[in-house]
Order: sequence, then C-alpha cells, then structure tokens
Amino acid sequence: MEIRVSGHQVDTGDALREHVIERLNGIADKYFSRAIWAQATFGKGPHDNGFSCDIVAHVTQGLVLKAAGFGMEAHPAFDEAAAKIEKQVRRYSKRLKAHGATTGAVSEAELFDNANAGYTVFRAGAEEEEPVEDNPLIIAETRVDVPDASVSDAVMMLDLRNTSALLFKNSGTGALNMVYRRGDGTIGWVEPNRGG
Repeated sequence: MEIRVSGHQVDTGDALREHVIERLNGIADKYFSRAIWAQATFGKGPHDNGFSCDIVAHVTQGLVLKAAGFGMEAHPAFDEAAAKIEKQVRRYSKRLKAHGATTGAVSEAELFDNANAGYTVFRAGAEEEEPVEDNPLIIAETRVDVPDASVSDAVMMLDLRNTSALLFKNSGTGALNMVYRRGDGTIGWVEPNRGG
C-alpha cells in the first residue's frame, strides 16, 4: 500500500513517518487483502495549539476510510485517528467480508480517473451591491462516483467515510437517495417522492 505523510506548517520527521507507515500497513494487512493507498496529513491543532492529524485511506474500489485526531504532540494525534479508523473497520468487518470489499483492489489511477475534478469557488455576481453575510461561500470540491448500494450499505459507507452526507443510487429502487447524519446523531434518509 502506498502511504503518503505530509504536514501543513508542521515538520514530519523520519520517526513520525516510520510510525505512520508501520501502523497503517498493520491495519491494512490485518483487514484487507490488498489496499490501494492512504494519506496522513498533520497540521496545527485548534487555535495553533497542539497537532491535528487527518487520515484518508482508499482501501478498495468505492471504500474510503476517514478519521481525524487531535493531540498535544503529533504521535498521539495520529494514534487517535488510526484508532478511529481501526474501530470503524472492526465495526463493519463482517459486512465488508460478506460484500467482498476486502478483496480485489483497483489501481490509484483507476480510482482517480476523473481528470476534470477540481475546486471551484462560486462568487456572487457583480450586480449585487452589498454582500449578504448570512450566506456562506459555496465550494464544489470534487466529482465523485455515486455508489450503487442498499440503504444499510450506504449508512456503513457514511460511517466509514466519516462524512455528514452521502448520495447513493439505491440498489433496490434505482433512484438516487441520500443518507445524512442529523444534529442529534441519528441517521436521516432522503428518498425522492415518486408520486404523480
């Protein structure tokens, strides 16, 4: 598995890099027959206090694991994020094996075959005289494949990706659906109204 270690205004020394590579390879070897790649990004913690670590791992086609950790030092910040990744995988390990997600990885080039993916910032037009402060800036981050999944598999992907919403094609109905994490921690499910 290819593992990238980077830092935003943080020096990632050899000892930290070795620790990250060893731990992520251990997780990949334990749970996945072949994994594609992972990235650990270190930065300054909230209010420039301590360290943050974000891990993104593409372990098979369509399976993305994400987690973040914080600590007063870089090693504990990474260990917290890695523990979250491992907990996510343990939680869903039986379902992942049943669906064959722990076998047959694809190359990184196939995974990111979307050449025109990029960042776009939508700004207000020149005709607006004064900015509206209640409206946040809209940013389109990247194009992604919409997975074909059951509702329960979509909830699993939502948890594994550690995101707040996931658009998916419902394998039962063929319609686009969305699952999202509500403010109270429960999961919401949006299904289009097919009534006339």
